[in-house]
Amino acid sequence: MNNLLIIEKYEEFVNYIYPVIQNVDRKHGYIKQKFIDLIFQQVDIFYKAIKSNQKSRLYEADGNLATIRFYLRFLANEKRKLLSKKQQQVCEIKLAEVGSILNSWIKK
Repeated sequence: MNNLLIIEKYEEFVNYIYPVIQNVDRKHGYIKQKFIDLIFQQVDIFYKAIKSNQKSRLYEADGNLATIRFYLRFLANEKRKLLSKKQQQVCEIKLAEVGSILNSWIKK
């Protein structure tokens, strides 16, 4: 496992999305905070998966990535437009790189 690579790729995603989410209007404060908590919780999940070498932790990390993708779609939905479609696409690409690394670990 190239442990550092997945963290670096995920950090690229966080560095991109964090300032975008910080600019979400206060009236969406609950969803904004929930999403911020979720993206930083993923870091903890990755480190626990790396340190434990347990497949179940890898599946947990994969499930959490799916949840992050859901929130991205929710935030970019036409009814809300808290993220632009372009921002969503950039995030999806960055998360796809992370997911690809994670899936290669799961298959080992």
